[in-house]
Amino acid sequence: FVFKVQANMDPNHRDRIAFLRLCSGRFQRGMKLKVQNTGRQLSVNAPIMFFASDRELAEEGFAGDVIGIPNHGVLRVGDSLSETGALRFAGLPNFAPEILQRVRVKDPLKAKHLRRALEGLAEEGVTQLFRPVIGSDFIVGAVGQLQFEVMADRLASEYQLEVIFESSPYTEARWVTGSQADLGAFSAAYRSAMAEDIDGQPVFLSKSGWETGYVAERYSGIAFARTRERG
Repeated sequence: FVFKVQANMDPNHRDRIAFLRLCSGRFQRGMKLKVQNTGRQLSVNAPIMFFASDRELAEEGFAGDVIGIPNHGVLRVGDSLSETGALRFAGLPNFAPEILQRVRVKDPLKAKHLRRALEGLAEEGVTQLFRPVIGSDFIVGAVGQLQFEVMADRLASEYQLEVIFESSPYTEARWVTGSQADLGAFSAAYRSAMAEDIDGQPVFLSKSGWETGYVAERYSGIAFARTRERG
């Protein structure tokens, strides 16, 4: 079970480690595991065990052990891995953020670098990242102002990116679900307010709680959720 993703543990290599807790059975280096959430198969050839600041290859592991797997966007917090790919643990919830802000980099030439950095931090759960369907600005969501300050500091120290957070016109984010027809009609009607989260799930960005309630009444076939389970 993936319970944590950490970027830049070795800043010289821009590594990203997914931490797994072994829940049952025996793990051996080189075994092939399937990700339940995506069905993707991984050959775990370089698992890591950590001892304080030291790390070493993990040849085997048993229930209760924690190992790290080098990860490049394949694994997310809440994913379950097993040999069959059928085993699933209840995922961890994403909560709707309380503050939504635009983020841009001071140097326009580093826009692509900013995207990779934001995705890496979003995978960790530092903040939530939303990509509007229309426009190129990223919307970052957090539960408090301190998260934005932490994010700006990490972007500067780990990615050498100086960023500016600006107020956005949105105050609420809601994950939307429904039938394909209902969701298609809703997304077409509110295209300018639609976005995707880090996992590609559709999100409705509203300007006020009143707007959220009004739209929900008009589209009874759409569910507007404050939380979304990961995994």
